[in-house]
Amino acid sequence: MLKRRDFLRATLVTAGALAVPACGDDPEIIDPVVDDRDLTDGAALFPQSIASGDPRPDSVILWARVQDGEEDRDLEVEVATDAEFTKRVALDAGQSKVKALAKHDHCVKVKVRGLAAGTVYYYRFIYVNGDTNYVSRVGRTRTAPAEEADVNVRFAYVSCQDYIGRHFNTYLALAEEELDFFVHLGDYIYETTGDPSFQNTTGRGIDLTDVEGAIPLADGAFHAAKSLSNYRELYRTYRSDANLQKVHESFPMIATWDDHEFSNDAYGATATYSDGRTDETDVDRRKAANQAWFEYQPVDYGEAFEYDPGAEFPGDIRIYRDFVFGRHVHLVMTDLRSYRPDHLIPEGAFPGKVALDQARLQEELGDVPELAEPYVDIEGYSDGIYASALAGAAQAAGYDAAEVTGNISVAFINQVVAGVNEGLPEDMQIPLIGAEEQALLDRGIAYVDLGKASMHSSIGSRYFTVKDTVDIYGAIRYKETQGASEDVMGAEQESWFLETMDGSKATWKIWGNEYCLLPLAIDLSANNVPEQFKRRFYMNLDTWDGFRNKRNELLERLVGVGNVVAITGDIHAFYAGTAGLDGDPAKKIVEFVGGAVSSASFREMLVSQVAGDPVLSAIPGAALLAAGIDNLLTSRTTKVNPHLAHANSYAHGYVVVEASGDELVVDMRSIDATAVKTDYTAKRGDLKVQSERFRTLAGESDIYRDDDGTWKRWDASTQKWI
Repeated sequence: MLKRRDFLRATLVTAGALAVPACGDDPEIIDPVVDDRDLTDGAALFPQSIASGDPRPDSVILWARVQDGEEDRDLEVEVATDAEFTKRVALDAGQSKVKALAKHDHCVKVKVRGLAAGTVYYYRFIYVNGDTNYVSRVGRTRTAPAEEADVNVRFAYVSCQDYIGRHFNTYLALAEEELDFFVHLGDYIYETTGDPSFQNTTGRGIDLTDVEGAIPLADGAFHAAKSLSNYRELYRTYRSDANLQKVHESFPMIATWDDHEFSNDAYGATATYSDGRTDETDVDRRKAANQAWFEYQPVDYGEAFEYDPGAEFPGDIRIYRDFVFGRHVHLVMTDLRSYRPDHLIPEGAFPGKVALDQARLQEELGDVPELAEPYVDIEGYSDGIYASALAGAAQAAGYDAAEVTGNISVAFINQVVAGVNEGLPEDMQIPLIGAEEQALLDRGIAYVDLGKASMHSSIGSRYFTVKDTVDIYGAIRYKETQGASEDVMGAEQESWFLETMDGSKATWKIWGNEYCLLPLAIDLSANNVPEQFKRRFYMNLDTWDGFRNKRNELLERLVGVGNVVAITGDIHAFYAGTAGLDGDPAKKIVEFVGGAVSSASFREMLVSQVAGDPVLSAIPGAALLAAGIDNLLTSRTTKVNPHLAHANSYAHGYVVVEASGDELVVDMRSIDATAVKTDYTAKRGDLKVQSERFRTLAGESDIYRDDDGTWKRWDASTQKWI
């Protein structure tokens, strides 16, 4: 355990000479500091510029990083109420001097307290080197309004900003907004340096200096960050982007993380690159990611303002926290990665294995559902000929022969046997298990019935799973584990979250939620696809669709709270809808999902995924289905997602929210998917930004869309705006 002085913490600075004004008064500056020093432009010595964050009515976090050799460096911070610094805030004597320590990558964070509520402040850092005073750029920040203030609150939220081969044009537009703050919902960095499954392999990139400390993937074709040096280098590079810097210089940020700040589709300290082939739990890697995030983000989570690298994960850092902005906005930020369990369906599950046998289904459901399929105890069935056939085909089919034991799906057996029979003379072929024989067999649910076509694959485990069987399997798992299979938040965070929501006095309780609450399913029953694909599928079980029972529990409580709105990122698409209880969709909350800053759009990723997966690419017309994902999600024929009022799975951008005592208005600002591959910094006029406006009213849980000046309500029963 490190001593307390070794923790990374912020310097606490009190604006002791600043009188907190009465409502409507201008701040009074008492004994302003007189400073006739010559200041030298030092922007080059602050290569990540500056930032502010976590605004509260009386405080804000100020951040900087200086780069000038390996030694510790002396900095000073200045705060003023004007950009020219003629009205400087007097800080506590001596407390404005801080150290940029080499052991924290020369990052510094200053928590300035004693500020006036709802007030714009300007700040800068000065690097003192001998007789020269190098000054950073000037940042603009704003404290939160007082809790009793009856004021509108205007903010934006973003997520998913991939640097590799892409440009942050979204921030070029966002910097022009008038905002109180902005929220980052995660994937601030991406830990991989060029994963061709979702990243560009041309254009700007990152070559990690500490390549020995990184994880080689695809036989070393690209790497994933592992060491503290790796993660710090990613943050340094991302924050070198001029458009991202401009946004940080303009508004305070409130951030949480999603998966890529550590590792794609992570849970706790476990990565998923190998899809279950190896145990990828790496606590040291997780803590390195956490430390770098804490060093580089202007975050605050209370008086214990420090990162403790000596603590056991996940106790090294707690990032769930809440913010009140006047009478109308209570923003509650959660952490949905640190405490969650493994995905519902193991990536390494043997497709043929029966997960729920007939006795279990009868015990839990009272009967065997129609969707259950026949299975056999393969070792004793038909003198073991099918066991021998499956064992012999194991290597070619991509599974371990040792898995061929116990109850095995007949559909899987027949599929493998059909492959074995190909090219053999008829008298040497193994007979398939026929329909008459199957009618006499017990029925259950195997992993193949959940969507698993092969072992060690994300398809059929994290993505593209059969909805109806997954719902049954998930409910039974939830019961048998007493909820542990879906304990997304962890007991302590969940208790805090619900108590915070229940106790909120604000008009709008806004949940900063990392990934989709809205169920996202498609129904291929009527499509021209092979029979095994004529089903309903969940698109992604890495989201709340993989925790539907816990989602129901939370929604039951949140519906009772009233005026709860979830703001969400992660999926690289714009969606608007209502997340309702299974079986009672009238009990619902509103959710608005924002598109990615720059990361490959959901549609683009689906098209790439289909092209790269042998199972999906073999489906006739699969590429066209992926390209038309929004048509599948919003189909009025299948009615699989009647709660989904708006879907744009192709564009990038951000979302602006304005909340008052009567309504919450959302403006989804989008740019075309192709625009992120060109740098528009020097040609802003050529960047086209589209707008889609929605709102919800206080006391309701409906969504309205602005149709040329007329607000039309979404009617889920007809899936139309009326």
